[in-house]
Amino acid sequence: MNHIANLRKSYERAELNESASAADPMQQFEQWLQEAIAAEVPEPNAMTLATVGSDLRPSTRIVLIKGYDERGIVWYTNYQSRKGEQLAGNPFAALQFHWVELERVVRIEGRVEKVSDAESDVYFHSRPLDSRIGAWASPQSQVIEGRATLVANAAKYGAQFLLQPPRPPHWGGYRLVPEQWEFWQGRKSRLHDRLRYRSSDSAATEQRWMRERLAP
Repeated sequence: MNHIANLRKSYERAELNESASAADPMQQFEQWLQEAIAAEVPEPNAMTLATVGSDLRPSTRIVLIKGYDERGIVWYTNYQSRKGEQLAGNPFAALQFHWVELERVVRIEGRVEKVSDAESDVYFHSRPLDSRIGAWASPQSQVIEGRATLVANAAKYGAQFLLQPPRPPHWGGYRLVPEQWEFWQGRKSRLHDRLRYRSSDSAATEQRWMRERLAP
């Protein structure tokens, strides 16, 4: 019998308090991301992306962060995929990073926009050749007869474009513009640290983000 309900873990690696955290959530995120990279956790750049379709049903999938700055968090995908269709109808989403080994979670919510064509072009042409061909070969999220379809498509587009495949018009980047962040640090006795940053509603204040502690 699987006693999954009895699985327990005591979180005791670190703490997160207001005095030691950054006033700007992007700075706090960069610190934690770099610490995850330095700790060599598996795929520190992997994040869960949650979107909601016109049927109001949420769906999630793992994507990889490919850039971040004061404008937001960037990833790339097929615009005609399920997530692309959902974002076209409802341009709001949530991201989550889970760095298990560091007992940390970062959650980000906000509006999503496409990055510029120039940004998408630069990133697309930095990818390995097989990945660029794959962007043409895969009708992402569509039903196909079998893997042979993908292999045949890859051969077709490889022969067509050789070493210089252009960026497909249906492929490019998205940027989530954060409106809310949450940083979660596991603590002993389930008294976890949770700091939330909310975008300030007041245009008069110089402080863009409001930081507050949430009960675990």
